[in-house]
Amino acid sequence: MPICIECCYPVSQLYHVLHGGNPKSAAPTPKPSIPNLAGLPSPHKPSTNAHKAPETKNKPKNTGIGSDVRLMQCPRCKQFADKYVEHDFVVLFIDLVLVKPQVYRHLLFNRLSRDDDEFDPSILRLGTLLLLFDVYLTWSHIESLPPSFTSKSPIPTLPILLQYGFYLFFCTLTTLSQHLIIRWQASLWKLGGPANDEASNQGSANNLPSIPNSAPFPAPPKKPTPNAISTALFVSSCMSLFPILMVVWKYDDASDSSSLSQSPLDSSSVAFTAGFLSTQGRGVDWVRRGVSWAVAVQNLEALRILLGCGYLSAGGLVAAGGAVRWVISTAVLEAVGLQDGG
Repeated sequence: MPICIECCYPVSQLYHVLHGGNPKSAAPTPKPSIPNLAGLPSPHKPSTNAHKAPETKNKPKNTGIGSDVRLMQCPRCKQFADKYVEHDFVVLFIDLVLVKPQVYRHLLFNRLSRDDDEFDPSILRLGTLLLLFDVYLTWSHIESLPPSFTSKSPIPTLPILLQYGFYLFFCTLTTLSQHLIIRWQASLWKLGGPANDEASNQGSANNLPSIPNSAPFPAPPKKPTPNAISTALFVSSCMSLFPILMVVWKYDDASDSSSLSQSPLDSSSVAFTAGFLSTQGRGVDWVRRGVSWAVAVQNLEALRILLGCGYLSAGGLVAAGGAVRWVISTAVLEAVGLQDGG
């Protein structure tokens, strides 16, 4: 059942389709069939030898979703139940980066929620993209390490396909361990149970006072499934796609800093940033760390909204998942002779 993204009150529907503006809304009326007893051409079916006149139909034009869809108001807060129904994915992505609770409620409860406890196809594609990009970041991080950290490992000497297979297995194992520990700990702590007070979620709207947008998120109408928890983690990890800019610009190349210093767009901030990354020699590592902290904050907010818990409980889940991921990654890298330098 969808909810209002502002006050989390369950609503029957998020929008109403205006049949007058939608040419496909009204089903065509079937024509009555007349039996052809005399063997003559039917009046409703012209003869094949007759010339067919060109048909001209004046179909109403669809001027956009605003002309065919009317957003519904929440009976509790009197605001639009879900304004993101009309917004495109660019706006959704920007609000995800800004960690707005409304966009998480729209995605987790109103768009990606399923009754059959299966992953939405878009989530499967997003998870695959995040996994492949994690392989790129991990591979770049290992290659940026000094030779003293990789000299004892046979991985750098393997063919490219075998190296890619190893890093793909490594990232899959760490991601799977993080999701499993968070799902197990959420069930162990009994987080995300349905609300005990039915009047808080399903009572009459007339008996419920209007609440501000900053009100705490109540217990979800139904218990979130384990796949819903993984969906929340995938959705809130979109920030990890930002380092794709490193494919275009090499931040850890010292020649880039010299070219920036000679460019007409030279400024103190640009020169300081380029010089800092080049002197450190670990541009990929600094970007990876920053993105990891940003993703952790977004994971915390997504779990808090999905499970209806506080920041401490959601932070405990994120910390447990990160700790298990770090332990497994460290153990695997040490087993193959690679030492993570940070």
